[in-house]
Amino acid sequence: MKANTWDQASIEKVFRRNLPLALRLKEVIWRHAEAIRRAEKCDRIKIMNFCGTHEWTATHYGIRDLLPPFLDVIAGPGCPVCVTPSHYVDVVVRLAQDGTRVYTYGDPLRLRSAKKQYPASLQEARAEGGDVKVVYSFLDAVKDARESGKDSVFFGIGFETTAPSYALALKEGMVPENLKFLSAVRLTPPAMKYTIKLHQERGLLPIRGVIAPGHVSAIIGASEWEFLPKEHGLPTVVAGFEPLDAMMAIAQILQMINEKKPGVKNEYKRLVVWEGNELAKGLIGEVFEKSYAAWRGIGFIPASGMKLKPEYLEPYDAFEYYDIPDLTPKEFVYTHAHHGVPWGHDMPHGCRCGEVVVGVAKPTDCALFMKECTPEKPWGPCMVSSEGVCAIWARNEKTEGV
Repeated sequence: MKANTWDQASIEKVFRRNLPLALRLKEVIWRHAEAIRRAEKCDRIKIMNFCGTHEWTATHYGIRDLLPPFLDVIAGPGCPVCVTPSHYVDVVVRLAQDGTRVYTYGDPLRLRSAKKQYPASLQEARAEGGDVKVVYSFLDAVKDARESGKDSVFFGIGFETTAPSYALALKEGMVPENLKFLSAVRLTPPAMKYTIKLHQERGLLPIRGVIAPGHVSAIIGASEWEFLPKEHGLPTVVAGFEPLDAMMAIAQILQMINEKKPGVKNEYKRLVVWEGNELAKGLIGEVFEKSYAAWRGIGFIPASGMKLKPEYLEPYDAFEYYDIPDLTPKEFVYTHAHHGVPWGHDMPHGCRCGEVVVGVAKPTDCALFMKECTPEKPWGPCMVSSEGVCAIWARNEKTEGV
């Protein structure tokens, strides 16, 4: 089964510049939200948009201003740079200082260690003469490493969307042995499970529905989110990233709540199919295996990481080659509600990104937001990436919570 094919002009016409549909969706959202509030006699309704790009859409296009004031759309942990542990930053900074070439994407270049040290980021390490090279893809790093012959490491940050490109190059033998892979790949469904449990255990206003990430779902399939309605009774919509995609997702979630019929709906049919991309999933499964993994500011989450399978460890694994100890639960405390605040040592002093990425706090709740921490001088990880909630709010001049 293939996803529907749309050209960009048609997408913009239907999903971005369609005022009649926008007004109709606003009416539907208000009608269902008011019906839920009357029937349940509740003061607020909370929905989570998991993906950082959905948060950008909601903020950039002012979607929250069109919603009822009692309807909260909160952000989730859908930013891979934001949740990459500080320990991995320390590792790649040290490697770059010691003469190993470190390949990285643009956003992780500015990702800071939680330690009070200099250099605290790859950007600072490069300024001090460290060998750091920004690339647009893993294959760019593969090509450069083969040509240079230098001992090299690729800083492999990402979710399920980037994992197939890593897996393909490794499986097909494209990667030279002088290039090692440091896996910081994380899986999104386990993080969603964690976030729901955290809100429940802390006695917070419950999450009533989820806007599931579209690009991730193009790989894993809409079916991977069935646990949300089945195990938690949460209406879930896989959505695209245009403003009317988001509004349709909110309307569908509210309709399912109102009708008491939770399920998974695929609004993003132009890209996502129910079973996902079987070829991409197969590649990931051949090269990687799931692991207990650390999420920055959150803690350890079961089966949420991707480490190289044994046959790929010796030739390609950076931890194995450089004898680098990975994080374990002993050093990185797993935190749910009854364990108190998330592991503070993984964040720069005063940063609340660990709470922001799970929707417990808003950027404006952090005393550093747009003061010591700005897009020009990011202190915390949520201000670094284009998918970070703090960076999104700052760049779209959102200075008050809603």
